[in-house]
Amino acid sequence: MDSEALKKYSALHPKPAGLTLQYGTAGFRSKAEQLDHVMFRMGLLAVLRSKAVASTIGVMVTASHNPEEDNGVKLVDPLGEMLHPSWEEYATQLANAEEQELQKVITEICQKAAVNQHKDALIFIGRDTRPSSEKLSQSVVDGISVLGGQYHDYGLVTTPQLHYMVCCQNTQGQYGKATLEGYYEKLSKAFMELIKQVNAGCGEGQRHLKIDCANGIGALKLSEMKPYFAKEVQIHLYNDGTKEKLNHLCGADFVKVHQKPPAGLDMKPNERCCSFDGDADRIVYYYKDATGHFHLIDGDKIATLISIFLKELLAKVGQTLRMAVVQTAYANGSSTRYLEETLKVPVHCVKTGVKHLHHKAQEFDVGVYFEANGHGTVLFSKAAENKVRQLAKEEKDDEKRKAAKVLENMIDLINQTVGDAVSDMLVIEAILALKGLTVEQWDAIYTDLPNRLLKVQVADRRVIDTTDAERRAVTPSGLQEKIDALVKKYRLSRAFVRPSGTEDVVRIYAEADTQENADALAHEVSLAVYHLAGGKGAPPQP
Repeated sequence: MDSEALKKYSALHPKPAGLTLQYGTAGFRSKAEQLDHVMFRMGLLAVLRSKAVASTIGVMVTASHNPEEDNGVKLVDPLGEMLHPSWEEYATQLANAEEQELQKVITEICQKAAVNQHKDALIFIGRDTRPSSEKLSQSVVDGISVLGGQYHDYGLVTTPQLHYMVCCQNTQGQYGKATLEGYYEKLSKAFMELIKQVNAGCGEGQRHLKIDCANGIGALKLSEMKPYFAKEVQIHLYNDGTKEKLNHLCGADFVKVHQKPPAGLDMKPNERCCSFDGDADRIVYYYKDATGHFHLIDGDKIATLISIFLKELLAKVGQTLRMAVVQTAYANGSSTRYLEETLKVPVHCVKTGVKHLHHKAQEFDVGVYFEANGHGTVLFSKAAENKVRQLAKEEKDDEKRKAAKVLENMIDLINQTVGDAVSDMLVIEAILALKGLTVEQWDAIYTDLPNRLLKVQVADRRVIDTTDAERRAVTPSGLQEKIDALVKKYRLSRAFVRPSGTEDVVRIYAEADTQENADALAHEVSLAVYHLAGGKGAPPQP
């Protein structure tokens, strides 16, 4: 390590005095002007990680669904998964180190993580469309270069595309070609193969879909992908970033939180519409019914549609592959009930955060996971994938072979590295076409229980400790007993509280048989939190 070069370059990317940041599930996020030193240092860290695992590592510059003024950065591990938890700590240490300690911290990380300094390092870089992203990704390059790493800059890409490239590179092309063309070809080929099965007589001939691209990267990449599709697919892009600000009054997060359509998209009754978030790793669907009423189809219902379809295929193929759905405590109770009781698919609940869902889903032959916010995917075990590909080639029975072929195309269409709005959208469109379902019929699979999300400001969020995948509070004492008593007052009800991962607030979720009851329960629980967990300011008002 050239300590003179490190000193010189580090001085060009100074750390603002008194700023401390934490590497969380979403990496680092902050106002863009506070992040220059973090980007430089994540360039350094990516090189160390690449040397430690002797693989290519990704660095994505994005703040996803945050406002345009913000930015952020996250590292991508060798198989396209999120950065290993032990390295999240190194990231936090490196980002917060004072300039004169930088070399010492790097040396410590090298010792703790057994980094072989003589290994080569290769880093893939991607960025979203924020005005600050280009300059910040240049700071990442500075960090990589100081430690002698090589890099390939993909420029503007969706977050899932970068995850995909990293996985392709480290599987020596087994997962696909590590280029944008490779990504478009793999997905469009699998999609067109699936759509071919739809009888010309039924279905809508041309499938129309309106897409709100959150004024982000999704619009650019879908435009690039359009030529790869035949005329059967009619996608209409809105909020394409040419006029308005990123994520402003639009995008998956806005639609989910406000339960209303985005600005800039004109909906006619029963038209299928969907929204991506700012870096295109989340998707939600929605429509207006004949009476003009807005209906949101969130991650829970997406997971249910995919599960129904995969379960039918697995039954046709006649293989005893273990399938499960992984949810968090935020999943609507109706979805859990439908999956377990009607579809008879095992459901597992884990702590909030994509990494927990992904990790659990890896335990099954087919693991479906979605957060209610629309981030999710399906994982297939290597054994399951090999079995399906073999049956698609060799199975004598026509029906079974056909079903295996559909499954094989599904495996190719799904981006297994991470939730991917483009891939998930194509999966959903293919399933709706193959099953001949309208958006209303999909929505009618089950009715969501009315629910309410609230938050209460507290002096210190650490006073709340939870267990059972965050569904029960262990501390402060007396809180869980109080919640249990309140829940007993309402039909079909449940409620839980959990500390925020980023700020001193406690998040409250409640659901019940009517919206009125869900609201009342949420309010009563928020009062209990306020009184028992050190609420700040005035007590919550109904």
